[in-house]
Amino acid sequence: MGIFGALTTAVTGLRAQSFALENISGNIANSQTTAFKRVDTSFEDLIPDNIPSKQLAGNVVANSRMTNTVQGDIQVSQVGTFMAINGDGFFAVQKPSGFADNQPVFDGIELYTRRGDFQPDKNGFLVNGAGYYLMGIDVDPTTGNLAGSVPELLQFDNGFLPAQPTTQVQYEANLAAYPRTPAHDTAIPGSELLDPADYTVNPTAAGAGTVIGTDQATFLDNSIGGGAVTAYDVSGAPVNLQLRWAKIDSTTVGGDNTWNLFYQVDAGATGAAVAWQNADVDYDFEPNGQMSPPALTSVTLTGVTVNGVSLGNISLQHGASGLTQFADTNGNVQVNALQQNGFAAGVLQSVTVSDKGRVVGSYSNGRTVDLAEITLAKFNGPNGLKRIDGGAFMVTEESGQPTYSGSGKIVGSSLEGSNTDIADEFTKLIVTQQAYSANTRVISTGNQMVQDLLNMLR
Repeated sequence: MGIFGALTTAVTGLRAQSFALENISGNIANSQTTAFKRVDTSFEDLIPDNIPSKQLAGNVVANSRMTNTVQGDIQVSQVGTFMAINGDGFFAVQKPSGFADNQPVFDGIELYTRRGDFQPDKNGFLVNGAGYYLMGIDVDPTTGNLAGSVPELLQFDNGFLPAQPTTQVQYEANLAAYPRTPAHDTAIPGSELLDPADYTVNPTAAGAGTVIGTDQATFLDNSIGGGAVTAYDVSGAPVNLQLRWAKIDSTTVGGDNTWNLFYQVDAGATGAAVAWQNADVDYDFEPNGQMSPPALTSVTLTGVTVNGVSLGNISLQHGASGLTQFADTNGNVQVNALQQNGFAAGVLQSVTVSDKGRVVGSYSNGRTVDLAEITLAKFNGPNGLKRIDGGAFMVTEESGQPTYSGSGKIVGSSLEGSNTDIADEFTKLIVTQQAYSANTRVISTGNQMVQDLLNMLR
């Protein structure tokens, strides 16, 4: 069956090259499709069973060879919710099976894609250009820790971020060795110091006391500003927390370098009303400018009330060497860090994706809060995934089940391009065309040989 076998083999060759041509055509057509993975063609020979001396070249069959692990170029985008994966891994997504009352209805089937052109829809879901809804793990806005371990559909509504009262203030500063207070006189030793007799003293604690309204002018003349920060009460109402430093002892007068910190209680205090409150701590400094003892890294202000607004207890965090006393020609307090952890309530205005793979919400109160973390699915056999419309994939026995341990990194405000190389596809197109033409020549030749055989019998 030599001639007829050759005709059959040539037909399988035509079929195989047609299959390859279809893959090439699809690759070229999707050369601009986001995160498209080209499909290459592999050819397999089919050898009829026979003894070695009688074996034939055999037929051919074409199969698809996936390139799901071949990454496309990463391109920068101006859309904050677009993202690309640099390395291995897939986004976990779902596609709705329908809609009810303008809300998507899901069947719970998890799919996977590298197409990262996600944008918020009217319901607060992140949906890519092919209609797939992003999955991830919610983040606790207070602690910043993951609120679960299993990816779920991400939905961000326009609800409020509850107010958080100020409980901690990070405060780092350098206090001028010689404070140039309004009342200082370099010719008079100790004129830069505040005499505790100038304000009401609580005798039960060293350095403890308050400055009342009638003593306020003297206090301001013998102290220097230490900065101010906006704090928030439990309802989120802003309060201006003013700080002020007064040096109460110095080595220049035979004592120690000792400071007291005050915060303003009532900006309009008069008479016996309390205007400033001492933090009830003596800050002592060595001649080298470092605190003594160095273990004084934090101080708690108890029952803080400013202008009638209660803030409760506030912890001042100075750090190991956050407070120093070095010479300063200006004689002022140089504030190096002054920030607090409270904020007012706010409404979600926009979401973006960070390079850490987290969805970040921006609120009307100026806060940015991590809302969710995007988990990447990893497969032992990623080229065994089943392709479906829109650049998505389904799990198969060949791919194995996903594990959420992908080592790929998410790149925010970026998109992965198609991994199709037009020049390479054109080269394969020429080779495929020539192979197809060669197979047609085999059929033409076989046909001529059969015609010759029939003519001989006539």
